Amino acid sequence: MTGPRIVLVGPMGVGKSTVGAMLAQRLGCHFRDTDEDIVAEQGRTIADIFVEEGEAAFRALEKQAVRRALAGHEGVLALGGGSILDEDTRALLAGQPVVYLSMDVEEAVQRTGLNAARPLLAVNPRRQWRELMDARRPLYAGVASAVVATDGRTPEEVTRAVLDALELKEA
Repeated sequence: MTGPRIVLVGPMGVGKSTVGAMLAQRLGCHFRDTDEDIVAEQGRTIADIFVEEGEAAFRALEKQAVRRALAGHEGVLALGGGSILDEDTRALLAGQPVVYLSMDVEEAVQRTGLNAARPLLAVNPRRQWRELMDARRPLYAGVASAVVATDGRTPEEVTRAVLDALELKEA
């Protein structure tokens, strides 16, 4: 095992799953999303895990899911938005081809509607999104080999920008 070809990090709603699937198709490999891994393993939504067990329990599940995926997946990997909060996870990402997909708050509003289905954004979503990003932005940037802004870009344009940023050729 050599590890993932690309690891995507960034906030919720930035397009990690959409772009990740497109990247995998273009590179002729598989796509994996650690949030999907957790949902499949737990048999319930992330929002339900947050409500029933709390954020700390979810973060522990997320840390395990990321560790397994980094060790066992050679395609394109998307990590949950908060996965980079864990110091051990950030250490595991060192030396990996990590791309931080970024967007500003206005783009986040358009894409996600900053809806209440996002457990961390239930009250005053716009302010909470800004606060989350103020805390997370340096962590995303710190693990990234490249940063690709997604604002005003189509998934196809973002996919091309990621390939260009990592100097990867399509399959």
